[in-house]
Amino acid sequence: MTTTDRNLSKLLAEIRACRICEAHLPHGVRPVIRASAKARICIIAQAPGIRVHETGLSFNDPSGDRLRDWMGIGRDVFYDEHKIAIIGMAHCFPGYDANGGDLPPRKECAEAWQDKLFAVLPPFDLTLLIGTYAFNWHLKGRAKKTVSDTVKSWREYTPDRIPLPHPSWRNNAWLKKNPWFAEDLLPYLRRRVKQALKPR
Repeated sequence: MTTTDRNLSKLLAEIRACRICEAHLPHGVRPVIRASAKARICIIAQAPGIRVHETGLSFNDPSGDRLRDWMGIGRDVFYDEHKIAIIGMAHCFPGYDANGGDLPPRKECAEAWQDKLFAVLPPFDLTLLIGTYAFNWHLKGRAKKTVSDTVKSWREYTPDRIPLPHPSWRNNAWLKKNPWFAEDLLPYLRRRVKQALKPR
């Protein structure tokens, strides 16, 4: 085991044992994260939903089915930690808001773990950023004012980063209003995923 592997393994154990947000999590603590020092692609999303919280498996829901379709891969590749890391801006399900939607990721989680994680992880061939919280943290001041504007400007961040809207059904109307997403961005995304996963 390399030093990087040991450091990452230690950090992942610390994250999975984390309790800093426990008092604010109505469904309890269950950090969900998938990463290895060998992964070529990193997916940085918001926070687990209730189904992910219950199963402990990232994107184990219809939004995950859509994301895998966008990427052009199946569950076998998606859940291979030696190929793909899946990291949230928060690692636990934050609960529901008054309208039944998911609450935002807890800020304490990103502040405690994001910089530490990316200091230990080796560079990725491709990073997929999903949603406002990932944009704002990882684009370092280069995100636009809205999710739509950032995703529309995707060419500014390539080839190593691609901003995406959340693959939730809640974005069906947005996808219909923005046909360029399927026509232009998705073919590029699938090509880059294929390139990043090619054997070296």
